[in-house]
Amino acid sequence: MAVPIIQQIRVGAYILKQKLKGVQRFPLVLMLEPLFRCNLACVGCGKIDYPESILNRRLSPEECFKAVEECGTPMVSIPGGEPLLHKEIVEIVEGLVARKKFIYLCTNALLLKKKLHLFKPSPYLTLSVHLDGLKEEHDHSVSQEGVFDRAVEAIKEAVGRGFRVTVNCTLFTANAVPERVAAFLDYVNELGVESVTMSPGYAYERAPVQDQFLGRRQTKELFRNLFRLGKKSAKKWAFNQSSLYLDFLAGNQEYECTPWGMPTRNVFGWQRPCYLLGEGYASSFKELIETTDWDAYGTGKYEKCANCMVHSGYEATAVIDTMKHPIRALKVMLKGVDTESPMAPEISLDKQRPAEYVFEKQVKSFVDSDGEKTSRKANVG
Repeated sequence: MAVPIIQQIRVGAYILKQKLKGVQRFPLVLMLEPLFRCNLACVGCGKIDYPESILNRRLSPEECFKAVEECGTPMVSIPGGEPLLHKEIVEIVEGLVARKKFIYLCTNALLLKKKLHLFKPSPYLTLSVHLDGLKEEHDHSVSQEGVFDRAVEAIKEAVGRGFRVTVNCTLFTANAVPERVAAFLDYVNELGVESVTMSPGYAYERAPVQDQFLGRRQTKELFRNLFRLGKKSAKKWAFNQSSLYLDFLAGNQEYECTPWGMPTRNVFGWQRPCYLLGEGYASSFKELIETTDWDAYGTGKYEKCANCMVHSGYEATAVIDTMKHPIRALKVMLKGVDTESPMAPEISLDKQRPAEYVFEKQVKSFVDSDGEKTSRKANVG
């Protein structure tokens, strides 16, 4: 795990404080989506399928700062869409850094080299660059040739200028070949980045290609095979993830997700129940925590969650478990992930409730709301 000591201490102290206060549900990372618009159309993305009126929406810097203050988490991830398309992204980042929040600015890097001079290196700012494998796999994933080369060029420039840089890699059936993933990790190691975040892709219902998402068993077999190769590699892979989450990916932990661990604030409000599922919105973080039916979601409870092993749902579980069992986590970190023992039992899907498809209804309500606002402004004018 390659996370700076200062960040580990701050996050550990935050978690301990919540536990001492008896807080049952608290966030670990705020997923702050200031816009949905993107300059790519990736085959596994379920975030950009909105009408123009919604893609044109933006969170203001003030809304972003308020969201961070509401939930109180020490870490903020800024995904999208593509955050670098936001005209006020520099103000947002600088404001959060001034608040001493650990920021992960997620980007596909198409605009990174052009806009890098606008940002200042800081221990509180990490540029998280999206790379779904080596050139062939990544360009296929983003449905555009040449993106890998531009991203690598931007990474080298950012590292050279002293920025903290990580790589965010999502795995699908097309790029889930252990030998190729191992080669990718070896390659990334040479770029001088701080670490890699790896996760299986979530089966977004609106993703344009649906036959590319890994099942839970496929994910576990993939990571077992990958970690076997890692033990033979001459290069040490650095992951921006807890050792117990990596252990979970390899099938050694029987975790349930912690959907409130990485809550999402976007242009609609606070998304229920998590970053991956949008099935309603709350007007405040307090309302999100207190009124969401958390027991209705998760693998074994809801059909849409059946195959999910994504870090946005399970990393918080693993981190909290690390605080409870530090010796177990230390053993995994020192010895590596077990790739030979029997896997932990699978969660039964027999009692999961069927999926509800509410996207179209939600979008219509937001579009209608935009129309009413426009009409009122015209009448006032």
